[in-house]
Amino acid sequence: MEDIFQRLADRLYNKNEQLTIDEARTWVELLWEDFEASRAKAGHEYQGKQLTEQIVIQWVDNYGPRLHEFVAENPKYQHLFNKKKRLH
Repeated sequence: MEDIFQRLADRLYNKNEQLTIDEARTWVELLWEDFEASRAKAGHEYQGKQLTEQIVIQWVDNYGPRLHEFVAENPKYQHLFNKKKRLH
């Protein structure tokens, strides 16, 4: 899983220059968990990490360049992306 997350984070990082690599990794993990949780809640049978990876790739390609805007509009998630600022 580590390799998959890192590959997806690199892909997102290359699509959005507003994100750090750590923020890209956080986004990938959030998108992954959201997709798997949503499918489970809807009662769909688990179809493996390959399907989840395909969906996250689609989301990264389609929404990746603007994901940083989501945090600005949704304060609920800001704590996940302001870690670096809090350390200073």
